[in-house]
Amino acid sequence: MNAYLTVIYVVCGIYMALNLKHDIHMLQQNSYRLPRYWKYLKGGDLGSAWRLVDVAMLFLVSSTLLDVRLSLLIVAIVCVAKVWMIARKKFKKPLVFTKRVWRIYSVAAVFSIGSYLAVAVSNGIRDGIWGMYSGPGLTIAFLLLLCIFSWAVVMLSVVILIPVERMINRKYWNEAAAILKSMPDLTVVGVTGSYGKTSTKHYLERILSERFDVIMTPGSYNTPMGVIRTVREMMKPYNTIFICEMGAKQKGDIKEICDLVNPKIGIVTAVGPMHLESFKTMENVQSTKFELVDALPSDGYAVVNNDFEYCANRSVDNVECARYCVGSKEAEESSYVADDVNYTPQGTTFKVKGPDGFSLSLSTKLVGACNISNLLAAVIVALRFGMNGDEIKRGVAGIEQVEHRLSIKQTPGGVTIIDDAFNSNPSGSKMALEVLSGFKDGKRIIVTPGMIELGEKQAELNEALGEEIARNADVAIVVGQYNHDAIVAGIKKGGFKEDDLYEVGSFAEAQQVLSGILKAGDIVLYENDLPDTFK
Repeated sequence: MNAYLTVIYVVCGIYMALNLKHDIHMLQQNSYRLPRYWKYLKGGDLGSAWRLVDVAMLFLVSSTLLDVRLSLLIVAIVCVAKVWMIARKKFKKPLVFTKRVWRIYSVAAVFSIGSYLAVAVSNGIRDGIWGMYSGPGLTIAFLLLLCIFSWAVVMLSVVILIPVERMINRKYWNEAAAILKSMPDLTVVGVTGSYGKTSTKHYLERILSERFDVIMTPGSYNTPMGVIRTVREMMKPYNTIFICEMGAKQKGDIKEICDLVNPKIGIVTAVGPMHLESFKTMENVQSTKFELVDALPSDGYAVVNNDFEYCANRSVDNVECARYCVGSKEAEESSYVADDVNYTPQGTTFKVKGPDGFSLSLSTKLVGACNISNLLAAVIVALRFGMNGDEIKRGVAGIEQVEHRLSIKQTPGGVTIIDDAFNSNPSGSKMALEVLSGFKDGKRIIVTPGMIELGEKQAELNEALGEEIARNADVAIVVGQYNHDAIVAGIKKGGFKEDDLYEVGSFAEAQQVLSGILKAGDIVLYENDLPDTFK
């Protein structure tokens, strides 16, 4: 094999390896779940310009339009350009090279690179044996086929590794279970809900830390493996309370976590139309979230948010249950109510009213009804642990805003930024817009790509978001195409001025628009930021 072909083979091989890396990256963003990954692929990746270019190159090297050497040179140049583009591309959530990623990458690489090299060596020995197709041309054609169907190679690798992953997961599960069993004095508090669970977890940890040694699942470690990793790598023998966030994409997910950690107290923050694509119905969402309550022991304690219909109408008979709400019509049926809520430039003041005339006045740096609701759930659990009013007041006052969850900050130029970019939902987005509307000075601007994973209600709820935008904002910047039509329809339905509506393809373009219209005193709400798998 001469140097010319060697260089072309190496360049194309590098492109193939990086192409596999990208596919594994998207697999990771789809939680390694093949059905979700396949849905992402069907949503546009399979017919993307990126793969169509590979198809065009395949036809080029398989035809007699050009001399084979020239065709291979063109392919190599295109591959170099694609490698350069891959290297420069920035992702909101970079690929995390976990041990699982390395296992998938290794299997995919062994299959792809091994078969590629085998074909290259074979055709180098029998150059020209294929008649009108040369050996090198056939080799590169095979590589391009691998690139076009790299997603299939990745999916096949995942299937091959299923027994290995099960064995590894079982080993880790047993280790975590042994650690938990060795800590009989540890009390586990489970937190779940369609939204609000991460904020509630943080607020509860801050309050309980005034008296107890508390550990919580970090970030969004709310899957079984995330919980297992927390127990194995972060839990200490002296911890007395474990706050365990529990997420779910399908029925049985929360029960699986409960079977491991055996919670004594359970908080259900909300039941709403999140992940309806996988759950299909609200009843399925409800039954899944209440797997936490159903798993509690007879002496356990459930804390349920009555502000949501599918929480309020779900009976709890197996354990003592404290229901709560934020000054709503459900107050009469709730044990605890957040009342006298007042927003100030410094944050919020409110009262917690409970059984037997209980009342506790609190001040927090947080704003928004959903944050008060999440705080209320945390306060109820703190009271259950026997904390007094002064301890709770200190804990609540010391809570900082959780990044990307309705956090407010000022820029040096005098612009107020409301950052609500994480995992937007119908209830949270409406509340964020209400906070935005509370500002009376300056232009009230929203930047949003809309909400996702809402199943059949995707368009309906995003159109409703558009109507809320029309009521509460002065300027709207709609990002991307995924929810574009529904949001714009809602905005126009609300009688919004078309001159104040901007439609852009990316957040970078949104920033360019902002740079041209922002003045001191303006307020910008960033509502949701779609992951890389959505356009």
